[in-house]
Amino acid sequence: MIFKSISAKNTINFAQSLSEKFKSGDIIAVKGEMGAGKTTFIRGLAMGMGLGDVVYSPTFALVNEYRNGEKLPLFHFDMYRITGDPETVGLDYYQEQEGVIVIEWFENIEDYLTPSHIITIKRIDDNTREIEY
Repeated sequence: MIFKSISAKNTINFAQSLSEKFKSGDIIAVKGEMGAGKTTFIRGLAMGMGLGDVVYSPTFALVNEYRNGEKLPLFHFDMYRITGDPETVGLDYYQEQEGVIVIEWFENIEDYLTPSHIITIKRIDDNTREIEY
């Protein structure tokens, strides 16, 4: 499926609509160049999962946890600075938890892990994105 987004709000709405497809244990690879809208897409997932909209890229923290009471948590990884085995950032711990794992810059670890779902975001121009699921 390819979705053409014409704004950040459009991307968020699309991600919200996809959020019901994901279940505990899923690993979602989000691919795209710098500035493509990966974090915006993940913000939409979190909102669709009822986890709020305070989502930011964990480039320096490596992982952010989004939880809201009894709702299914979302574990948001950024592998931009990681090369090699992702276990060095504790990914194995999160795979044992109830929750959905979403990984930006999955390309850097794809030799070590098989995702359940792949989202690819292409930047067409300043406002337009092509999102493939």
